[in-house]
Amino acid sequence: MQITVRYFAGCPNWRVAEERLRVTLAETGEHHIPVALEPVETHEEAVRLGFHGSPTILVDGRDPFGIDGTPVGLACRIYATEDGFQGAPTIDQLRAAISA
Repeated sequence: MQITVRYFAGCPNWRVAEERLRVTLAETGEHHIPVALEPVETHEEAVRLGFHGSPTILVDGRDPFGIDGTPVGLACRIYATEDGFQGAPTIDQLRAAISA
């Protein structure tokens, strides 16, 4: 399994996503799976990658939280959670995405 967190430096939410991913992997006994961090630095790069905001989490190259029609670009991404909108998926959401 490959997990990548794409982010841009102007949005601090990627740090929360990375930490929640590491907690999720530890809780599920998958702590050996590395989490790659991939900065997206320009609008052109965001368009080329189909970057839908920071943080974007990819599991084996797939965005399990992707929504069709979401614009690409250097912006903070918002995730709908049980507790309202947040800047990163919850641990429960990440667990479901990793196990899917």
